[in-house]
Amino acid sequence: MPYRGEARLVCAPSPQTGHIVTMRQSRKLAAILVADVVGFSRLTADDEEDALERLRTLRRDLLEPLIAKFRGRVVKWTGDGAIVEFRSSVDATRCAIAIQDGAALRNTDLSPERRIVFRIGVHVGDVVEEADGDLMGDVVNVAARLEEIAEPNGVALSQDAYRQVRGRVDDEFVDHGELPLKNISYPVQVFRRDSDSSPSPSSESSRSALPLADRPSIAVMPFWNVSGDREQDYFVDGMVEDIITGLARVRWLFVIARNSTYAYRGKTVDARQVGRDLGVRYLLEGSLRRSGDRLRVTAEIVETESGRHIWAERYERALEDVFALQDELTTSVVAAIEPSLRQAEVERVKRKRPDRLDAYDLLLRALPDIYLAMPEGALRALPLLESAIDLEPDYASAHGYAAWCHEILFVRGGGSDQNRTGGVYHAQAAIQHGRDDANALALGGFVIGLVGHDRDAAQSAFEAALALSPSCAFAYLFGSGVLATGGDADRAIEWAESALRLSPLDQGNYGPYFALALGRLQRGEHLAAAEAARKCLQANPAWSFAHVVLAATLAKLGRMEEAKLAAQRVVELQPTFSVRGMRVAVGLHQLIADPLSEALLRTGLPS
Repeated sequence: MPYRGEARLVCAPSPQTGHIVTMRQSRKLAAILVADVVGFSRLTADDEEDALERLRTLRRDLLEPLIAKFRGRVVKWTGDGAIVEFRSSVDATRCAIAIQDGAALRNTDLSPERRIVFRIGVHVGDVVEEADGDLMGDVVNVAARLEEIAEPNGVALSQDAYRQVRGRVDDEFVDHGELPLKNISYPVQVFRRDSDSSPSPSSESSRSALPLADRPSIAVMPFWNVSGDREQDYFVDGMVEDIITGLARVRWLFVIARNSTYAYRGKTVDARQVGRDLGVRYLLEGSLRRSGDRLRVTAEIVETESGRHIWAERYERALEDVFALQDELTTSVVAAIEPSLRQAEVERVKRKRPDRLDAYDLLLRALPDIYLAMPEGALRALPLLESAIDLEPDYASAHGYAAWCHEILFVRGGGSDQNRTGGVYHAQAAIQHGRDDANALALGGFVIGLVGHDRDAAQSAFEAALALSPSCAFAYLFGSGVLATGGDADRAIEWAESALRLSPLDQGNYGPYFALALGRLQRGEHLAAAEAARKCLQANPAWSFAHVVLAATLAKLGRMEEAKLAAQRVVELQPTFSVRGMRVAVGLHQLIADPLSEALLRTGLPS
């Protein structure tokens, strides 16, 4: 424990009034960490806004959680650096190493000129603490000078600090002898951990690596409780356990069990090493901070092979009902992770040789051509999905996406009854083989409801998907469209809003906005319908139905010139479009078909 010396009173003139005031000072032992960004003036000169934003993000997501973890106190932020007080040299040095390792991993995918790199110095001794918490004295000055002579991405310790750290940290510090420090009247013996001691993408572990699973694999690491309130440990642990359970419901994802990941609790880990230890492709890491009646949870996904960060998010909520909050955060995290991981997998498989593709890889190659629901994309994707089904006939997801391709071709591509039959066939297969695959059930329900006009079967599929995975944004996304075209405005709006809340950045969010527009239109809320239609159009400008619903809502608002321009764009994108053809193709319920048709016919669209 650090000692506190006797407090003393110091008389000095007030800078505001000039009157003599008495200030209380005290002395104590402390370990001081000083960090600063290398070449930050150059970074801000190149792109000031980008550099400042990235530094703020790094401070929020890396420095603040690590300082709290090692029981540090930020004395002051110094623009592009910090002065931090710790109770021991061991805590200060471990925090310095963790900051440098974390910063190095975040720099992996950045070009050298965009990297934010720190130098860190650590010294220990007697400091003067001012009444406002500021620290003064020789110890702070020496720590600042040690920072200046540290290597970029390195740590420099004084002999006093090293003496307490030796044998208590795993990293090696090299004795550089006594060195003169700027404006310090005596030489200081310096021990340095240089940049080549930090994790490197090419470094090899002496431990043997486990083989990767045959599908995407993820380990959810124990989240850090950086609130300083040990009573929040149960909340953090419960949320992590629920996230693991939620991810385990995602059929295409291999999730490491909780008992394996909890071996890392309380440890700063190297994502690459954990990936080798557990045989996983992705890590989910996070932290929780409580401040008053607010909770902030940060989470990020790291690709273990490259150390690349593929997703990060921060959630802030009022702390009212702890268990309801835990459920809400878990649902949000799980829903946000799935599309990010799917996109990462698509990027990964693009790098594989085409002659080494299995059924899963073929499906991944098809996905980019499906999500915008364009007929030409569906034509490219369908042969890949059929090849995947040839390799694996009961592949539920492949059947689901094949059904969607047929729906695209039938409804908007001038397709034949063969596409309708093919869509229903694959939708039924997706539901039959996907009893444990929420996404496949959602895809099957969408097509069997929209093209097969069997909305009862569709609703059963959606409910089965949500029973498997309550955070399945796919079920709400596709379900909202079936409900809206089926005339159930209230539930269509409710499901669309759920889809957008669960996965706000989903590539397919033009679907929920379309459902919102139809639902609002049916309820006579024309201004809100037009707003939703605009968002639908922004999400997918090349989707003809986005222009359809925009044309209808503008017509209802009496803005006929704009409505006719939108209608003209419908025909450009879908030359075979007719109002009657749309009604028949998707089996529009009369409750929405009549107001939609009346508005569209006024825009000049073919009857």
